[in-house]
Amino acid sequence: MSAAQVIETFFNPYAIAVIGASRDPEKPGYVILKNLLENRKRGILKSRIYAVNPKATEILGVKCFPSVKDIPEAVDSAVIVVPAKIVPHVLKDCGEKGVKAVVIISAGFSEIGNVELEEEVRNIALKYGIRVIGPNCLGIYDAYTGMDTIFLPLTKKLRDGRELISAPRPEPGYISMISQSGALGNAALDYMAGEGIGINKFVSYGNKIDVDESDLLEYFVDDEKTRVILMYLENIKKGRKFIQIASQVSLKKPIVVLKAGRTKAGARAAASHTAALAGEDSIYDAAFKKTGVVRVYDMEEMFDAAKALAYQPPARGSRISVLTDGGGAGVMAADEIEVLDMKVTELSDETLKKFDELKRKGVIVPFAVTENPIDITGSATTEMYRISLELLLRDPKVDGVILIALHHIPGIPSIEEMVEKLSEVVWSHDKPVTVCVIGGSEAAAFLRREFDKKFIPAYPSPERAVRAMYALVRYGMYLNKRSVLSEYLKSWKPCETAMFR
Repeated sequence: MSAAQVIETFFNPYAIAVIGASRDPEKPGYVILKNLLENRKRGILKSRIYAVNPKATEILGVKCFPSVKDIPEAVDSAVIVVPAKIVPHVLKDCGEKGVKAVVIISAGFSEIGNVELEEEVRNIALKYGIRVIGPNCLGIYDAYTGMDTIFLPLTKKLRDGRELISAPRPEPGYISMISQSGALGNAALDYMAGEGIGINKFVSYGNKIDVDESDLLEYFVDDEKTRVILMYLENIKKGRKFIQIASQVSLKKPIVVLKAGRTKAGARAAASHTAALAGEDSIYDAAFKKTGVVRVYDMEEMFDAAKALAYQPPARGSRISVLTDGGGAGVMAADEIEVLDMKVTELSDETLKKFDELKRKGVIVPFAVTENPIDITGSATTEMYRISLELLLRDPKVDGVILIALHHIPGIPSIEEMVEKLSEVVWSHDKPVTVCVIGGSEAAAFLRREFDKKFIPAYPSPERAVRAMYALVRYGMYLNKRSVLSEYLKSWKPCETAMFR
């Protein structure tokens, strides 16, 4: 099997063994088995599921085997959730069984100074040719195949007996995420589910004794459902390998990285929970710039950038136009554009003349501001928005548009129609558009979600919409620097709604 085929086994195995399956609902071995069985019952997961526990005969209706070697059928994948000291023995059994891909959830290795035990596990994996994710990790999740080895229960009970979803899994989408931290990874999944951001695959790899960020980058570059690769990193042990692979991957797919451990305090914290030696942040910064990685500095920016890069094409340049029906929001967007070293571009003479003509004819109100930022005022209608957006996207001096859709005004009676009309304009061009819908009302949240469903990324503030555009500009500038932007845009295709369940 090729390296990519073995990595694929983690997400879509023929059969998976849960080694350390438990009868106790509060144990990770119970939760993992339960989640896998439920996905199998729902018809998502096709893999066969086996339980391994020498002290049980049956768990959740599944026969238990004393060892993975006692399973009569072939098994190509396993998740290990047993005490750390037992892991070497269990992994040896996996090797003798012919298991090729193992996720080790168990903690208690180098992150607490138990280096010798971790090295023993690594050597056993090498001896038998087993690829390992972990140890000390949250697990993996594939929204399309239903493979879910995350040990966190989906719900929590309240005192009155009600259940609340506490560890949601996002719907299928186009973003694949790699996280060195399990807790941060779970928070990311929770955030994505709440924001309606779809995911393809998720990997928490903990101490990364084998499979690391570079291996996963190499795999995701050819994964057809991955449009953006999202990474939370605390360290990179094999720097040259990462630079080589990331440089190749970023020419085909955007990579967004949130690198923690930038300060001395952060570096100490990283070392204490995943045995990560963070290193000088300036070195990482230089490596990211060299390889075309889009670096972000907080979780909000990470997901805003990832959503934009998954949904919209990269920008050809940094000349940005703003379209709004509220002047103040337009000013805020213009400020942020300039702060980020993009340009609030001057419109072409042809576009300015066309706007003047539309005002004379009454198609756009005569008091509208038609020099960038464009403010079609509180008298705007959906048709004014549509015509104005069309003009801006046609303008050769515009590389991207920030669309501020303040839906409260009476001239926009149907927000659904607004989304439909503006989406048609956006997808008739190949320039990026990000949307700002300010407000916490039901209507505002609905409007943002409707734009997102059309794969036009929407945000609740002008600044976030601009920062998302900045990610598209940075990525486009990198591709242009490498002389591949034109070819990239020729092959770029909009997302397909059909990929969502």
